[in-house]
Amino acid sequence: MSTSLPPERMPRIAPEKMTEAQKKAAAELAAGPRGELRGPFIALLRSPGLMNPVQKVGEYLRFNCPLDRRVTELATLIAARFWTQQYEWQAHREHAMKAGLDPAIADAVAEGRRPARMKEDEEIVYELLTETLHNRSVSDATYARAVAKFGEAGVVDLVGLAGYYLMLAMIMNMARTALPAGKSPQLAHFPY
Repeated sequence: MSTSLPPERMPRIAPEKMTEAQKKAAAELAAGPRGELRGPFIALLRSPGLMNPVQKVGEYLRFNCPLDRRVTELATLIAARFWTQQYEWQAHREHAMKAGLDPAIADAVAEGRRPARMKEDEEIVYELLTETLHNRSVSDATYARAVAKFGEAGVVDLVGLAGYYLMLAMIMNMARTALPAGKSPQLAHFPY
């Protein structure tokens, strides 16, 4: 696996080159729980009208969603793996480990394998999202099991979370968002 990424297409905008709308959007984001403009928001800042509502959705999903953080981070890793998004994977693998996800589960997702020995809630999240992503739908059995475990709101939050991180992954892949200094890609590209 290559240890470097191609050059960024949309690097950080110097403050003196930002429009007033960009300055306002960057300040609002930095005043929230993220504390700074980084990752996908560097590219999204090119469209402050999009960035503002997107970052609010992410703020809910990441910081206010009532689901267990371990399962929301697993959902994020599944989305990051689906698009081979290096920045997202690095940040959220670390969050997932802090939330108590077994590293073997993250490793299996990284390799494109169904993880072994998942907890019941992890297995349900894995099935719900892999069916959603690969089949573009969810079987009745998987849906019923997910609703029984997480409720309808939880199922909407999980699929919404994956959709949110898929959008960020597409934007960062298009923009070639750089990894933080000193970090190397952790995901191999799947063979075609």
